[in-house]
Amino acid sequence: MTKRFYLLLIALCVSVASFCDESQDEARRIFEQAYNQVFGPQGCSLRYDVNLIGIYKTHGTIWYKGKKSKFVDDRADSWNDGVTMYTVYRKKKIIEVNDATSDKRDKYSSKFKFTLDDFNYSMERTNAGIIITLKQRRGARGTVKQAKVILDNDTYAPKLIKVKVALFWANIKISNFKSGGISDDLFVFPAANYGSDYKYDDRR
Repeated sequence: MTKRFYLLLIALCVSVASFCDESQDEARRIFEQAYNQVFGPQGCSLRYDVNLIGIYKTHGTIWYKGKKSKFVDDRADSWNDGVTMYTVYRKKKIIEVNDATSDKRDKYSSKFKFTLDDFNYSMERTNAGIIITLKQRRGARGTVKQAKVILDNDTYAPKLIKVKVALFWANIKISNFKSGGISDDLFVFPAANYGSDYKYDDRR
């Protein structure tokens, strides 16, 4: 093989590597835009349907604003003001109180830990939406090993999330997504609405 051939081969490899880097950069950029629509300071609301294959199913509505959240599902109502989380189990008439950052606040919260730097990103544009694949980098400390996210082609609003933790996948279907217009008052626990027939379980 000639020297010129080797130079062309090297140039081709560099071009492919550069294209992959640009593709990964674009995938991460789009994912970050979608992520910020959910967890940014403007807040959001959405309907979710969760299916942890063979383990757990639930559905409800959730509101986010930075580190604050509120959710309503078929069993409970919860308010997290960024400091304290109150979860009201309606049938049991129990109000569980946890530190907002504690893993004890939610049975599954410790299973879904990650940072955006934990992953390599790739993407595919389809009629169903932009499919972004996240694969955990070597040495990452998060618990999420892999994820696939389907975003709206135009707005980047999330439509479906598949997350792999350990050996199982969680499927999260998202609908009625709205970003912005979320008041801080929404995350304040309305203690006055719950009388003496409710018992407090303070786990802080």
